[in-house]
Amino acid sequence: MSNSKNHQVFNHAKNKNLPLTLSIIFIILIIILISHDTATVIPILGFHGVISNQNSVTQIDQDRMHYPRKNLEIFLEYLIINDYWFLSSQDLYNIVSSKNPSISQILKKRKPIILSFDDGYKTVYTNLLPILKRLEKKYKKKVKVVLFINPGTLANKNSINSPNLGCEELREGLRQGFYDIQSHGLNHQDLTKLRDKILIKELLQSQNELRKCTHDLDPEKKVALHFAYPYGAYNQRVKKYVAKYYLSGYLYNNKLLNRHILRNYYEIPRLTVNQQESVKNLIEKFDTKFNPKSIKILSIKEKPEKSKVKQ
Repeated sequence: MSNSKNHQVFNHAKNKNLPLTLSIIFIILIIILISHDTATVIPILGFHGVISNQNSVTQIDQDRMHYPRKNLEIFLEYLIINDYWFLSSQDLYNIVSSKNPSISQILKKRKPIILSFDDGYKTVYTNLLPILKRLEKKYKKKVKVVLFINPGTLANKNSINSPNLGCEELREGLRQGFYDIQSHGLNHQDLTKLRDKILIKELLQSQNELRKCTHDLDPEKKVALHFAYPYGAYNQRVKKYVAKYYLSGYLYNNKLLNRHILRNYYEIPRLTVNQQESVKNLIEKFDTKFNPKSIKILSIKEKPEKSKVKQ
């Protein structure tokens, strides 16, 4: 009798734990499936300026992660050859906010990526735009980049020596379909340290100024729909206000976006790009099937010719 009773207690405990065990197994299976679904991860890279060579700027500027032009062109050419899909900020928002299962099927056939450039440096116009035009002519494919701009620091027509680009230069890249122009705050201030009134001004006036600059080129008002936190600084108060004027917010936390795990559109992760990183290291951040030989082939074409010694 005692053995029968103990057996019943054991079975009851076993049956009681069964739902928990099944739940754990289910969660593990989901995690495994997600980790092996290449359509899940979307890399978002954060650049700043584009320098002609690594010795062309001061040490202070180098700390701001300007990236060498030649390396960037090799990197972009690699992405084009390997059929990456260059998303705009609105494309990404549509993907992460969609409940349509067909999105997953589309992403399994395409490799999405976002290339963002912060602060509106003039070199995004003088050094990057010519690269984008050259690659489009060569491969018949347009590379779209996201510019997070501080309109309060845009150069005016008389600012000949300004390190920042101006409204007309923004308009040219937008008109030609290379630029996706979004907000980075009015004056690149740490929003967590501002009073509510000034914080709102940084958010709202930035949006208004960018749309004023591009109004005739942006009938659908896609400009300044999305926001990148200056310095990557944010908190719950900042997110609350950003959500009043923008559809999403971008961080700087050196992480990849997993669209199945993302729970807050105002905490979109970005990979930080350091100018000391080689093209190989940059690609290995997100491409698990990367073949270094493909970079060597591209690099050969970039080697300068040996200068002839005068007799």
